[in-house]
Amino acid sequence: MSTKAVFLDRDGVINVDTGYVSHSDDFVFIKGAIEACKAIKDKGYQIVIITNQSGIARGYFTEDDFMTLTEWMDWSMADKGVEIDGIYFCPHHPDKGIGNYKQACECRKPEPGMIITATDHLNIDLAQSYLVGDKLSDLQAGKNAGITTNILVKTGKDVTDEAQNAADHVVDSLVDVVALLK
Repeated sequence: MSTKAVFLDRDGVINVDTGYVSHSDDFVFIKGAIEACKAIKDKGYQIVIITNQSGIARGYFTEDDFMTLTEWMDWSMADKGVEIDGIYFCPHHPDKGIGNYKQACECRKPEPGMIITATDHLNIDLAQSYLVGDKLSDLQAGKNAGITTNILVKTGKDVTDEAQNAADHVVDSLVDVVALLK
C-alpha cells in the first residue's frame, strides 16, 4: 500500500540557511519547524528531506561532515518525537564541483532524482504528497517528479516572483503548511 509524504528541503525550511551549514554548531532550527514536523507526522504523512549539498561538491565540507550533521539533526528531531522517514542529498554541482562531484546529475534539484528514489524506497504515492521548499529549484523538482502541490515558504532564500508563480501556495513558514494538508 502506498503512503503519502511531505518532502522538505532542509536549509531555509527546517533550519536557518546561513550558507553551507555543515556542523551542529551552525545548525539552528527555524522557530516552530520541529513542532510542525510533529503535526505533519500526526496527520499520517511520512517526512522526507531532500537537500542539495553543493558544499560537498565545492570542497567546503565532506560527505562524512554532512552525515555527522544529519545524524545530529535526526536525533535532535527524534528527541522531540519526530521520526524522519528518509533523508536524501545531492553532493554534486555541474559547474563548481571538484573531481567526481563536478557533474550534472539526476539528483540535483530541479531534477527529480531524490524524490523518485525516495518514492521507490518508501512506496510513496506522489498524488497524495506535498513538497515544501524555499526556492524555485525546489518547486521545479516537485513538479518534475509529479507532485501536484508544491509550497513555497518565506523562511529561506529571498522570495522571487518566479518562485511565487511556480508555487501552488506561498506561506510564511513550515508551521503554516500543516493547515494545507488533507
